[in-house]
Amino acid sequence: MTDKSRASDGDLRAAKRWIIGDPLPNHKLEGQLLSKRLALPIFASDPLSSVAYAPQELLMILLLGGLTFLSFAPWVAAAVVLLLLVVVASYRQLIRAYPSGGGDYEVAHKNLGEKAGVIVASALLVDYVLTVAVSVASGVDNILSAIPELNPFRVEIAVGFVVIIAAVNLRGVRESSTAFAVPTYLFVASILVMVIVGLGRTLLGDAPVAESAGFDVQADSLTQAAVVLLILRSFASGCSALTGVEAISNGIPAFRLPKVRNAQRTLTWMGGIAITLFVGLLSLAMISGVHYAEDACHLIGLADCENTPQRSLVAQVAAATFGNNSILFFVVQAATAAVLLLAANTAFNGFPLLGSVLARDGYAPKALNTRGDRLVYSNGMLVLALCAVAILVIYQANLTQLIQLYIIGVFVSFTLGQTGMVVHWVKLMRRLGWTSRARPTILLRLSINSLGALMTASVLIVVTITKFTHGAWIVFAIMPLLVLVMIGINRYYRDVNHEIALDGVTHFGARGDHAIVLVGSLQKPTLKALEYAIAAKHESLEAVHVSVDQESTRHLQQQWIDLDMHQKLRIISSPYRDIAIPLTEYIVARRKKHGAEVVTVYLPQYIVGHWWERLLHNHRATRVRQKLMLTHGVTVALVPWRLDSSELIYGRRSRPIPGADRSGLAQRPERKR
Repeated sequence: MTDKSRASDGDLRAAKRWIIGDPLPNHKLEGQLLSKRLALPIFASDPLSSVAYAPQELLMILLLGGLTFLSFAPWVAAAVVLLLLVVVASYRQLIRAYPSGGGDYEVAHKNLGEKAGVIVASALLVDYVLTVAVSVASGVDNILSAIPELNPFRVEIAVGFVVIIAAVNLRGVRESSTAFAVPTYLFVASILVMVIVGLGRTLLGDAPVAESAGFDVQADSLTQAAVVLLILRSFASGCSALTGVEAISNGIPAFRLPKVRNAQRTLTWMGGIAITLFVGLLSLAMISGVHYAEDACHLIGLADCENTPQRSLVAQVAAATFGNNSILFFVVQAATAAVLLLAANTAFNGFPLLGSVLARDGYAPKALNTRGDRLVYSNGMLVLALCAVAILVIYQANLTQLIQLYIIGVFVSFTLGQTGMVVHWVKLMRRLGWTSRARPTILLRLSINSLGALMTASVLIVVTITKFTHGAWIVFAIMPLLVLVMIGINRYYRDVNHEIALDGVTHFGARGDHAIVLVGSLQKPTLKALEYAIAAKHESLEAVHVSVDQESTRHLQQQWIDLDMHQKLRIISSPYRDIAIPLTEYIVARRKKHGAEVVTVYLPQYIVGHWWERLLHNHRATRVRQKLMLTHGVTVALVPWRLDSSELIYGRRSRPIPGADRSGLAQRPERKR
C-alpha cells in the first residue's frame, strides 16, 4: 500500500467520522433514548410546523371563491381543531395498547388482517416521504419570502437541506434531537410572542395590517355545489395540521422509561401546542387581512405578479405585527424556515422505525432492520432521503403542487388504525366478559377510538374527493404497487424459510471428501491453489484440466512432467470449447460412482486494482463458478492472486468492514499474494 493510498483511505475514514461520528457499541443504546424534552422536537416537529402552512392553505383555497368566503375560515378551523383533539385522544389509547412501536401498522395487522396492515404501512411510507418533501419545500418558501433573490435556486436549496438533515440524523437519535431542539422551541416561542403581541395590539385598537390586505381577488362565480366543494377542500388543506401525529406511536421504543407514559405526555403537549399556534396564527391572519392566492396574478393590485413571489402567511403576519424587515420579523422567518425544514426530521425517525418493523415481519428487505454505526436504522434513512430528493426534483420543490399529494396517506393510516383499535377493545371486552370491572374504562376507550375512526374516515373521503383530480391520484396509484411489493417480499421470505427449515426428509450424510484443482495453465496462481488444496488434507485430490485446445494441453502435460508434479493431472476433453459443462458432467459422474461425497473445486481468481482490469480477467472463472454452484455436492473455493495493481486498493482491502472497529478486528493484514 502506497503512502498516497493510505492517506486517501485515512481521509475517507476521517470524513465519515466527522459526518456521522465514531461508532457506538450496543451497550450505548440505552443512552441514546430520549427524554420528553428532547422527544418533542424529534417526533412533534412535523405537526408543530404544520401550523406554519396549514392556515395558509386553508385561506388560499377559500379565496378561490372570493373575499366573502373568508367568513367560513373560523368554522373550518374549528372543525380542524376538533378533529385534532379527537385524533390526539385516540392515539393516547393506541400508545397504551401497542407500545412496541408498530403504531397503526401493528394495530391494523393484528386486528384487521394482513392486507389492512400492509395498506397502512404503504400509506405511512408514502406519507413520510411526502412529509420530507413538503416540509423542505415549505421551509424554502419561507426563506425565499425573506430573500427573493434565491428563487432561481429553489430546487438546489431544497435538495441541499434534505442532505443536511439526513446527515444529522445519521449521527444518531440523541444528537439529532439536541441539534433540532433549539429551532423547534424557538419557533414555538416566536409564534406565541407574535400572537400575543398581535392580539394585544388589536385589543388596544392598533390591529396589525398585512401588506396584502388591500388586494382584491379575482374569483370565478360558483354554483351551490361548488361552494360546498370549496369549503370541503379548504377543510382538507387545513387538515395538513394533523400530519405527523402518528409518529409518536411509531417512536415509542426511542423514549426513556416509562416509555408509554412519556410518549402519551409528549403527544398531549404536542396537541396542545399545535392547537394554540394554529388558532392564534389563523386569528392574526384574519385580523390583519392576509390575502394569499393560489395564483399570485389573481391578486388585483399586486405589481409584477409573474416575477414577484407572494410572501407566506407567516411572513405577512410577522411584518404586520413587528414591522417589515425588523429584527423580530427576521427572527420569526428564520425560526419558521428552520422548523419547517426540521419537520422532515419527524419522517427521518418514523420511516426507519416503521421500516425496521416491516423488515422484522418480513414485508421489507432485512437490511432495513440493521442498525448502523450510530445505532440508528441508517439504511431506512438513506432510502427516505433518496425518495424525497427525487420528488423534490420532479415537482421542482413547488409547495402548492406537493401539498395536493399530502395527507392522503396519513388519513388512510388514521382510519384503519382507529378501526383496528375499535376491534381491539371489542375483543378485549369479550375476553374479559361484559361484567368485568374494567368495562367502564374499556367502553370509554372504545368510544374515543370509534369517534376517531368515524371522523378520520369522513375526512379521508373529503380529502380524496377534493384532492384526487389535483394530483392525489398519484398516491392512490403508488400505494397499491407498494402493497403488492411488500406482500411479494413477504411471500418470498416465507417460501425461503420453508425451504431451508429443518425437516425429516432432507439428510446431510455426505461420505467422502474429494478436491479438484482446476488447471488452465501452469502458473503461480495455479500452484497456489494446489498448495491450498494440499494443506486442507482432503481424502483425495486431483488436478483437472479441461482441454479446449490440443496444443495447449500437450504443452501443459509436458510442463507437468518437467516439474515433476506429484499430483495426478486428469485431462477432460471439450470438443465444443466449453469448460463448465464438461467439468460438471465429470463431477456428476464421479459422485454417481463414489457415492455422496463432497467435492471441493479450487479456482484461482485475480485481484486487480483498476476498474478496467475487471473487464480483462476472471470472466471464464466466473461462468465456471456459477455453473458449479448449481451442481449438487460441490463446494467452490476461490484462491485469490493479487496482481501488483492491487496495491492501489490495498487500503480499501485492509480497511475494516462495518463493525470491525467495534469488534477489534480492524488490524491491517500482512501483505501476501
